[in-house]
Amino acid sequence: MDLQLNDKIIIVTGASKGIGLATARRFAAEGARVVAVSRNPNSELAELGPRVQHVAVDLASADGPAELVEAVVREHGRIDAVINNAGGPPPGTRMPVFGFLGRTDRDWQSMIDFNLLSVVRLCRAAIPVMIDNGGGAIVNVSSTHAVVPSAVNVDYGAAKAALRNLTQALAEEFGPQGIRVNTVTPGPVLTPWWTDPGGAADVLAEQTGKTRDAVITELAPELMSLTTGRLAHPEEIADAIALLASPRSGSTIGAELVIDGGLVKTV
Repeated sequence: MDLQLNDKIIIVTGASKGIGLATARRFAAEGARVVAVSRNPNSELAELGPRVQHVAVDLASADGPAELVEAVVREHGRIDAVINNAGGPPPGTRMPVFGFLGRTDRDWQSMIDFNLLSVVRLCRAAIPVMIDNGGGAIVNVSSTHAVVPSAVNVDYGAAKAALRNLTQALAEEFGPQGIRVNTVTPGPVLTPWWTDPGGAADVLAEQTGKTRDAVITELAPELMSLTTGRLAHPEEIADAIALLASPRSGSTIGAELVIDGGLVKTV
């Protein structure tokens, strides 16, 4: 199916790895012009070819998102879609392991800055540009932690829950002006969040005595009661993001597309 994304100008944040990298690759394959945002470039982004332009921005900084939008408008003259994918543990930190009482005000603020305020700031800068261009699409990447509270990831879950609310509010306010805002909510995905040194697989391996591979392929799906019996692949999330960003989803607004392998079992 042609997603009608050829030559669309699409910003993808957190594009250097995991879901973001898979999403940048997916849009490039559809013929879009991708602005791949991360703090540092890498060889995998470079291999995606001339349709993918890397821009180094610290999205957790107060001025970073606005500077990004200014750079994109200077280069391309418009923005057709924004994919707010950057999230997770803030840069320079590791997955929390201490629970609520182990999280300081500084921990909370950095988590909210990276997972919520970065989206607020980027949307604030991009939406006027998109309105002037006749509309566009915003896809915010949330997490099942927003609806399944975790004692370990309490600050992360709270930030992602706020992001879901923000998505609905933006969809309601700016939908009449041609801005479609939707959420993709992944469950556990086989990304560096799991596989990096010190990531979730290492934490669970240390706690249980299992190997990292056994954690990923056996223990994690069992602990989370995944109906599929496995973690999702980043490409599966990227496909959903591309569909929501596509003009073919023109009547989809304020929606949440959950891709969690059956983790959330409530109605």
